[in-house]
Amino acid sequence: MTSPVTGYQRSLRLRDAALVVIGGIIGGGVFLNPYIVAQRTESGLALLMMWIGAGVLTLIGALCYAELGARRPHAGGTYVYLREAFGPLAGFLFGWTMLLVIYSGSTAAVATIFASYAASVFGLPATLVTPLAVGALVLVAGLNMFGLKFGAQLQNLFTLLKLLAVAVLVVCGLFFAGAGSTPILATDPARSGVGFMSASLPVLFAYSGFTYLNNLAGEVRQPQRTLPRALFVGMLGVIVAYALINVAYLAVLGHDGLAHSHAPAADVMGKVFGSAGAKLIAVGIAISTFGFCNITLVSGARVLQVMGDDGLFFSTVARLNPRYHTPNIALVLLTGWSIVLVLSGSYGQLLDYATFGDWLACAIGVSTLFWYRRQQHGEVPFRVPGYPLLPLIFIAAIGLVVVESLQSSLVNTGMGLLIMAAGVPVYYIWRRLFSPTRP
Repeated sequence: MTSPVTGYQRSLRLRDAALVVIGGIIGGGVFLNPYIVAQRTESGLALLMMWIGAGVLTLIGALCYAELGARRPHAGGTYVYLREAFGPLAGFLFGWTMLLVIYSGSTAAVATIFASYAASVFGLPATLVTPLAVGALVLVAGLNMFGLKFGAQLQNLFTLLKLLAVAVLVVCGLFFAGAGSTPILATDPARSGVGFMSASLPVLFAYSGFTYLNNLAGEVRQPQRTLPRALFVGMLGVIVAYALINVAYLAVLGHDGLAHSHAPAADVMGKVFGSAGAKLIAVGIAISTFGFCNITLVSGARVLQVMGDDGLFFSTVARLNPRYHTPNIALVLLTGWSIVLVLSGSYGQLLDYATFGDWLACAIGVSTLFWYRRQQHGEVPFRVPGYPLLPLIFIAAIGLVVVESLQSSLVNTGMGLLIMAAGVPVYYIWRRLFSPTRP
């Protein structure tokens, strides 16, 4: 079955789509950064409530995107929603920022994390980390040029393997490391917490990525039914996984121990199996990050392809491979820029820009739901429950996160805003030079 709008083949089933959601969210954050949340909370209970609360907030956003996907079950996701609701400039600014920072920066940073863990597993020198990261991105792009069906099978494998790593970590933490010997919910007298917003930033980073499935909506079977179900099931799975992982951390390390652990997953596995356990979880993290890179490149390429089809990017990027129905030129472009960022060494800073830009784009994307509700009055297979309250809660909460980001890291978030703003003159220059007849 082929999508009538773009020529994409609808090959993703519910299982595939749900695993895209899970794989697009679970990267390296929950394995590496929970110590930051522990440093900014006063107890195990507060820490767990932070992870669950952020998960519920993300679930609200996912439900909003489920309705958007049901209304516009085509490739492009947020780009399409912004273009239709606010005009081509808004869509272009999203695509511009996505290419330069959001997807490429995330991909470059996570590819480097993958390479670092892979190098540690195989005992490779640090000088090979960058070439290994570049090679991983080239491999991901190459494998996804042979159709999304093959790419989905590959992605399913990596997502199932990362869920296996999560299960091993949780089981070891809860049952083999003496669960109950450390009070999981106890208050840490050495810490008073620094407030909800500051602690929420690293948690929300770990939850970002739920919008990737909407970029692939043109390749989902029965998208108006499948997208909402996949987003809901996938998000629930991530919330449960994150809660259990943090319970395992607290059971083994305690709140104070977690606050001092920069590699809590390795520390938990190390206490159970020694150095072999630490190496085992390093393999799991490498698999998790590799799968994340796969999703960002595949979904981001669809956005660029739709932009090219709209005349807001090079027309060659809009071409689909006639045999595999894949946007190979767009995939090569996004992969190439991600590799440039890997080689530049600036990926860590770009990850800060990417996280800020990603959540800001999510909030603006959710706001388009109000426009669609006013413009479209027909039957829609899925509607957000609690409308308009839930979308407003999500937008307000992300607005507070944006304000907190500006206050806590003015340089990084300010640079992110400048990159977005730089797209405005580029848009008008593009219109004048390449698409004078476009609106």
